[in-house]
Formats: sequence, C-alpha cells, structure tokens
Amino acid sequence: MPVGKDQLPHLELTRELARRFNSLYRPVFPDPQEHLTKFAKVLGTDGRKMSKSYGNAINLSDTEPVVRPKIKTMITDPARVRRHDPGNPDVCPVYDFHKIFSPLPVIEQVNQDCRKAAIGCIDCKKLVADRVVERLAPMWAARATLTQHPSRLDEIAEDGRRRATAVSSQTMAEVRDAMKI
Repeated sequence: MPVGKDQLPHLELTRELARRFNSLYRPVFPDPQEHLTKFAKVLGTDGRKMSKSYGNAINLSDTEPVVRPKIKTMITDPARVRRHDPGNPDVCPVYDFHKIFSPLPVIEQVNQDCRKAAIGCIDCKKLVADRVVERLAPMWAARATLTQHPSRLDEIAEDGRRRATAVSSQTMAEVRDAMKI
C-alpha cells in the first residue's frame, strides 16, 4: 500500500512484528516493504506538513468553493514580497502543488516565470487551483452520486467486509496453525 514518509515508523513496527512472529513460529506474514508515493510529503496551505489538526489541509471532501479560497490564501515564497520581485519556486508550497497537479509544460513555465517575476503569486495560485479542481471534480461527482444512493454505500461496505473477512480468516487460520492453537 502506498504510504507517505510520516507513515514509515508505523511500517517499521509492522515489519518488526511480522519478523518476530515468523522467527518464533513459521513464515506466515510477508516482510512489509515501503512503497512511497511520488510525492511522499505534501505541504499544507501554510507550508507545514498537511494535516487536519493544523487546519491547513485540502480535503477530498472539500467542494470547489472551499478549495479555491484555501489555495488563494496559501503561503508562497517568503522572500517574494512584491509582484516584481523574482521568486524561488523551490521554497514555495504552491509550486509543490503545481508539481503534483499541473502538466509538465505548465510546471516548467511557472518555474521560469516565477524566477523572472513574469508571473505573480496570485496568478500562480489561480493556475494551480484550476488544476486541483480539475483533478478533484471526478471524485466530487462520484461522491455526489453515492450520497444520492445511500444503499449503494451499504453495498460497497458490505462487499469490502466480505472480501476482508475472507482474507483475514485465511490469515488467522495460518496463524493458529503456526502457533498450534
């Protein structure tokens, strides 16, 4: 399962538990390996780690009228005080969002334009907001469809429960067999 950098300590604990069980009994659990996403750490709107507890997150459940103002108030390059000051995209959380959401030509153009002060932070934020909204729109549509049909949510949850039960029952049978209980 893909994880972010902040989840690696949990993965290491899981790895230690699996290894310990496997060495005490017999190999049952695979050695969990990290699979970092391309963007293992996403900064929040204030430049810190994105977190609901910090109040700096853009949630998948946020609607477009919520997302755009959040992006509009994002922290940018602190050294870029005025519109005509050249910026450094490498220290700008908005540019990090471009790297996640924008196509390569836009990323390269924003990089060049920011460094030459050919684009202002407000315009840069609007560009990335358009890409974020574009990426989240299908999720919003799917969510709207599901909330209009709550019984479908129950079906999805029940299907997931059935599949998880099948896998966990098999694993627990292997565990009990290995432990001879």
